[in-house]
Amino acid sequence: MDATTVTLPDLAATHRLAARCASMLRPGDAVLLDGPLGAGKSEFARALLRALAGDPALEVPSPSFTLVQGYALPGGPAGSAAHHLDLYRLAGPDEMAELGWEEAREGIVLVEWPDRLGPLRPADALAITLAPLPADPDARLATLSGWPDRLPALLDAPAASGTSGGTSGGTPGAARSA
Repeated sequence: MDATTVTLPDLAATHRLAARCASMLRPGDAVLLDGPLGAGKSEFARALLRALAGDPALEVPSPSFTLVQGYALPGGPAGSAAHHLDLYRLAGPDEMAELGWEEAREGIVLVEWPDRLGPLRPADALAITLAPLPADPDARLATLSGWPDRLPALLDAPAASGTSGGTSGGTPGAARSA
């Protein structure tokens, strides 16, 4: 399966997709979040981390200044940890060792601005590019690629994406196109 685009009509749809993604994550997985400033990358990461932790009130600050924020997931996948990285201020992959990239990869990593990873970009990652829709400030387009064995289930899950305008499978209120 190549890239698939899903229309997320509102914040609730973004949260549903993030929660469904969280339910499929395993230790060693990487989720790469791309898109322009204000596209919703941090909001998606926040919803995903709250779902992973099973705590809708979990404080999830943006790691824009700290660059990395770690989360213990005692009830999560195999008792793993998750790391949320915002690489916007990095010049390139040479700085990743200082951030503990190799150790973080043992758990689950969410990476904003994954272009800064260069050759460290995991080939087996789920890549999600978010883009705001000019006509509707609450809506987003999410283009998903990677995860050839899991992406179909993620997109067809009732809590993730969906139908409208003649597309098939998924959650009411979200439209999907390949």
